[in-house]
Amino acid sequence: MITTFLERIFKLQANGTNVKTECIAGLTTFAAMSYILIVNPSILALSGMPVTGLITVTALAACFGTLLMAAMTNYPVALAPGMGLNAFFAFTICISREVPWEAALGIVFWNGILFLLLTLTGIRTKIAEAIPSALKIGVQCGIGLFIAFIGLKNAGLVVEHPATFVTIGDLSEPAVLLAFAGIIMTIVFVIKKVSGGILLSIVILSLIGLIVPAGEGYLTSHPDHFVGLPEPVTDTLFAMDIWYPIEHFSATWDLIFALMFVNMFDTIGTLIGVSRRANLLTDEDKLPKIGSAMTADATASVAGAALGTSPVTSYVESAAGVSAGGRTGLTAVVVAGCFLLALFFTPLMKVIPLMATTPALLMVGIFMMDSIRHLDFDDTGGLATAFIALIAMPLTFSISEGIALGFITYVGISLSTGKARQVSAITYLLALVFVLRYLFDLK
Repeated sequence: MITTFLERIFKLQANGTNVKTECIAGLTTFAAMSYILIVNPSILALSGMPVTGLITVTALAACFGTLLMAAMTNYPVALAPGMGLNAFFAFTICISREVPWEAALGIVFWNGILFLLLTLTGIRTKIAEAIPSALKIGVQCGIGLFIAFIGLKNAGLVVEHPATFVTIGDLSEPAVLLAFAGIIMTIVFVIKKVSGGILLSIVILSLIGLIVPAGEGYLTSHPDHFVGLPEPVTDTLFAMDIWYPIEHFSATWDLIFALMFVNMFDTIGTLIGVSRRANLLTDEDKLPKIGSAMTADATASVAGAALGTSPVTSYVESAAGVSAGGRTGLTAVVVAGCFLLALFFTPLMKVIPLMATTPALLMVGIFMMDSIRHLDFDDTGGLATAFIALIAMPLTFSISEGIALGFITYVGISLSTGKARQVSAITYLLALVFVLRYLFDLK
């Protein structure tokens, strides 16, 4: 009876799958992306957000977004607070710009609303087509480097230096040495296609930390309990200040745009990539329900802001479930269920040390660098645009600065090399706005 119900809802036979295969695929996807339950709270906490409840917020946002994607598209795509977007939230908005975390959540809220409006009106497609490919690639790779840099910094593998700005950390320190060993271990797990390899490396490093002295205790604190009730989200629920971005529009408009830009192309790239593996694309290489998928993504970001997290987006790790045979929204429903179940293991997740998350951040950075192979290295102008955007993000410690410099570089090169007509009006407009922002220090 249950099988018949699931067949009717998810059209399993029509998609060449069954309940058992979908459940295995869902477990596979969850294993591949479950590290976000540990990494996202550790990043958001650096913004000044109260630590209590951040694991619950992350899980609920992932559960809601994933179920919404399943209901609206019947695709095997899972959602969660995005890597890169959470780093932008914590380091660029809250730390670099000194925006209170409540106001930063308001920026996330309006980013979701704008993203939703652009999707419903179809303007999103025009913007996506107008942005040069080289800039998209540069931004994605730059975010990867930025995330990796944060991981190295958190572990003490990279430290500040008065003469050279940064230098190598003290590898004789147990935490630093463990983080470096963990990076190699995680890469090996991924190469060997170990299911949930990133999560496994976090677990192994945390277990080793239980016996490694650190100060008066150990690198990993001993948990009081192994299971327990989920922590309340009262500290962050509806704490967003939605009026701050409006009252301080001149200082926040570029942050809203940068979030939308990154979220848009991250979502499109993920959806197309995962759907191609699942054979969901048409003969014209288009995704039939991309509008619904983007709507689910944007709505999940609005709900995530209300809960108290950075933008929610589609996860490329969904491809792991697709490779295991997942073809419908039932895969996503299983993932959502796993996120809820994981909440009862919050006591274990809370004792995981920061150094144990470093390999996960490095691995995400490596994955995001993959798109550089699509760059046309014979096009010096495009190569320069991508490089400026790419290198500016980690060096300025800001994703938005990388995006701004990328737009200005692309337009400047095009105007100076007789390719002015190849540049879209949208790209010209954005480059001009960014130039004015720097000239009048509108930030």
